Order: sequence, then structure tokens, then C-alpha cells
Amino acid sequence: MADYPQYTKAQLALRNGQDKPQIWIAYNGLIYDVSDSRLWKNGKHYEHWAGQDLTDELKDAPHTVSVFEKFKIVGYLK
Repeated sequence: MADYPQYTKAQLALRNGQDKPQIWIAYNGLIYDVSDSRLWKNGKHYEHWAGQDLTDELKDAPHTVSVFEKFKIVGYLK
């Protein structure tokens, strides 16, 4: 796997589509850039907010983990 930078939860929280232009989410320790997704406009996707670890939320989602394959990995969550 590539050598990605590590980010803290506080650093991830800033990439919420409001504080910085990046829209990032974390899943299973990896951080994904969802900035270009129309479904994450303004950092919100249904009842979920960007800048967070959404690992525990996936079980309630209408999609599988394969949804993350279309997004670029930008780092690891510390």
C-alpha cells in the first residue's frame, strides 16, 4: 500500500466542507477525499457530515464498502 500521511481526528474534522475546501471522510482507518462527489455537496451526505470517521455508520447505509473504491485515499487516520 502507498505511503500516505497520517492525520488526527482533529485534522480530519477540519476537512468538513465548511472550514477548508476539502471534503474528507474516514473509513476503517483510511481517509478518502469525497470533494468531487455530488452526494457530499457542502460536506453533508443525507444525515452524515464530512470530517468524521464513518466506520460505524456503514452498517446503516444502503450501499456496501465498495462505494469507497471510487474515491481517492489521501491518508491514514491516527
